[in-house]
Amino acid sequence: MNPVRIQVKDVMKHHVDFVDGMKTVKEALHEMQHIETKTLIVNKRHDYDEWGIVVIADIAQKVLAVDKSIERTNVYEVMTKPAVTIRQDMDIRYCARLFEQLGLSRAPVVKHGKIIGIVSYTDMVLKGLCKID
Repeated sequence: MNPVRIQVKDVMKHHVDFVDGMKTVKEALHEMQHIETKTLIVNKRHDYDEWGIVVIADIAQKVLAVDKSIERTNVYEVMTKPAVTIRQDMDIRYCARLFEQLGLSRAPVVKHGKIIGIVSYTDMVLKGLCKID
């Protein structure tokens, strides 16, 4: 008997907000287009660069908690780079294990080297777990 295989692409969010790393945190927050977004993907600056990632917790910890100004703090100061990316065809069980090993809560999903979505623990549990049993 083969277990049910749920892939990351089956549970991920398709809406992704991209931002330039030189923008201020205030500008980035104003540019967020999707209400459920808790993640910003920082654009590559050139073909050989890597994506960055900023989650809401980064802004809370590196700006709010230390009383920095959102008008004078740039996205690149709070981002994580390079961002860990997840293949769209990865089984959500392995994705959850990877998140645990690396201390992640969400990550961009890639297909052929392009970001096509974002996956989080919430997506894997609420959208995927019920399909497994």
